Order: sequence, then structure tokens, then C-alpha cells
Amino acid sequence: MLEAILGSTNKERVLIYLSTQGEGYAREIAAAFKTGVTPIQKQLAALEAANVIYCQPQGRTKLYALNPRYPFLKELEALLEKALFFYPPEEREALLLDRRRPRRQGKPLSL
Repeated sequence: MLEAILGSTNKERVLIYLSTQGEGYAREIAAAFKTGVTPIQKQLAALEAANVIYCQPQGRTKLYALNPRYPFLKELEALLEKALFFYPPEEREALLLDRRRPRRQGKPLSL
């Protein structure tokens, strides 16, 4: 949707993911879109250099989130929310699903 404006499909993916999930790391974002980690890392670095997102190291993992001090944050979030509306329903639901904790060992699957 926004790749024409942002210049990259992966940049759009990173921003949409961080907008919907709040935070994430490169491998997690790449897995969500079934893409390679390297292009996602490059876009994360470019967005961090532009102060659109920030990085918070947690051990060996770099956790990224939208920068609350970015001057156009509200406008960017509104644009991303509007773009998310045009995603296919199954992809939109997957992005909005927030399941981060691992399943408790031995817990039965509920179907």
C-alpha cells in the first residue's frame, strides 16, 4: 500500500508491525511477513537513523518501537492505521493478534 510513498515494501512492513504490536525485533518482524531477516534489519537501521523508531537492547536482542519523540508520530500512526484497513482480512487479523507468551508446558490445546 505505502511502498510508493515510503520507498520500500519492507519499510512499510516494519512500520505496520511496530504500529500494531508496539514493539518487536528483526527476526520476529521477518517471521510475521515470511521474509528474510537481512532486508528487515536494513530498514530498521534506516528508520532508527532517521529517528522514526528507537532501539532498546535487551541482552543480545535489539527491541524496536516507534519513537514517541518523532514529530510526526500521530500523523504516521494515522496513516499506518488507514493502510492496515486495506490489508487482506487474514493478514490484518494476524497482525492484530497479540500472542507473545509461550504456552505453559503441558497446557492442552483448546480448539
